[in-house]
Amino acid sequence: MFSFNMFPEPMRPFNTQYRCYSVSMLPGNERHDVEKGGKIIMPPSALDHLTRLNIVYPMLFKLTNSKTNRVTHCGVLEFVADEGKVYLPYWMMRNLLLEEGGILQVESATLPVATFSKFQPQSEDFLDITNPKAVLENALRNFACLTAGDIIAIEYNNKIYELCVLETKPGSAVSIIECDMNVEFAAPVGYKEPERKQSHQTSSQEEMNFDINNLQVDNPEFVAFSGKGNRLDGKKKGTDPLVSSTNRFPQKRGIPDYDYQIGTLRFIRTVRPVQNEFDEITSVDQFEAFSGEGKMLRQKK
Repeated sequence: MFSFNMFPEPMRPFNTQYRCYSVSMLPGNERHDVEKGGKIIMPPSALDHLTRLNIVYPMLFKLTNSKTNRVTHCGVLEFVADEGKVYLPYWMMRNLLLEEGGILQVESATLPVATFSKFQPQSEDFLDITNPKAVLENALRNFACLTAGDIIAIEYNNKIYELCVLETKPGSAVSIIECDMNVEFAAPVGYKEPERKQSHQTSSQEEMNFDINNLQVDNPEFVAFSGKGNRLDGKKKGTDPLVSSTNRFPQKRGIPDYDYQIGTLRFIRTVRPVQNEFDEITSVDQFEAFSGEGKMLRQKK
């Protein structure tokens, strides 16, 4: 006897329409795990239909809103929804521009494995995360695929961050199950590079011409150690100042540099006049060895 099933059965696609609802409308306990990922909940009849078809695992689906021609891709988490209904994460319904109870076209899909993806945070708050790649890697474990143009939502430290999928390779929609994918981040929306203030830097010639005396002011009223002394025994001998205050050189008190900028260092040098070689020779006495006068310890009688 010969079997008529000599050739493999061709793959038949799964293509069905459902009424879609957000996860908050799912009966029973609240399912936060569905909101954190990119997978949907389908009815049990869909599982029975899929098992009869020659589909490729893992199960990936193409979701289409026929009214707005918006398309995205997802995986399936469970088959526990009511018949004729599917439950989607809220961010996915917003991407598809769907309302509660809207008609959604669900079609089985086969996607290439991802090798590269680029994300753009939708808020500058994402920059506060210490290790964004590790956070994203942990969040993408709840996703089955990525579609270029979607705005996905991830949760970290009880806060929701939205990321726009700018680019995916090798296609516009890729599977991220058991893949080695390179990730890049674009600048967040509204982010501006901090303006670098031009530090006040003086040239070497200006530094050489700068005199430290310019930062000091004369105070002729104050002369250090110019007063009289007092003795413990009450005598006045030796208490008068040896040098009058008028002959003492008045001290100079410095003033702060009000033009100082934080983060700058300024090396102040005093100006020394540059002498020519001829001036140096004439200003310094010629040195002659053993040219001094001799003296004897014992004087002649």
